[in-house]
Amino acid sequence: MDFSKHFINIQKGRWDMIVVDAVVGAGKTTLMKILADERGLTTFEEPVVDNPLLDKFYHDRERYSFSLQIFFLNQRFRHIKEAAKINNAVLDRSIYGDLIFARMLYDNGEMSSEEFNLYVNLFENMIEHCQAPKLMIYLEISVDEAIQRIIQRGRDYEQIVEHSYWERLNYYYREYFNQYNSSPVLTINVDGLDFEKSPIDRQYVLSKIDQKLLELME
Repeated sequence: MDFSKHFINIQKGRWDMIVVDAVVGAGKTTLMKILADERGLTTFEEPVVDNPLLDKFYHDRERYSFSLQIFFLNQRFRHIKEAAKINNAVLDRSIYGDLIFARMLYDNGEMSSEEFNLYVNLFENMIEHCQAPKLMIYLEISVDEAIQRIIQRGRDYEQIVEHSYWERLNYYYREYFNQYNSSPVLTINVDGLDFEKSPIDRQYVLSKIDQKLLELME
């Protein structure tokens, strides 16, 4: 699939923010909170808690795919506008990669062509008002490890999802980040890492981020 045509609508320039993106279960929110604690960044968390549609979506994806994606798109646009007003913001997922889920759901027949085209039109209208982040962090993870973390996390609505859904999501994420070129990207493979509980793993991840940010300042 071709994601590249959607990148060109992002305005030139960089907003002073870091985006952490990855499939479900990779540790986006955990890393975002670590960056807030260790580096003093201001967080903008993905609207998962108190989301009125997420549980319904996992029980009936075809019915709720469009409404959920519009909910996320609207919330992420609000977050990114707020984050753009301050220095040193960090977001766990953002509007830049929002298209990944919509494209996957459309390709799998769980979003109609009319809904997808409307979604893309709205996405492109919004992205024209955005600048890319100073750094995009992609947490790369294997499907099996992501599923293990999802099981351990224990959210009921995630436990009913079939293995093939997580496989497709991982594939679409890899395709997206193979094409993404709107900002610098730091890819960190997090298989076998526990940067939440292990100080060694946490320092390893933070040092890679610090090094990348220093390189971008040169």
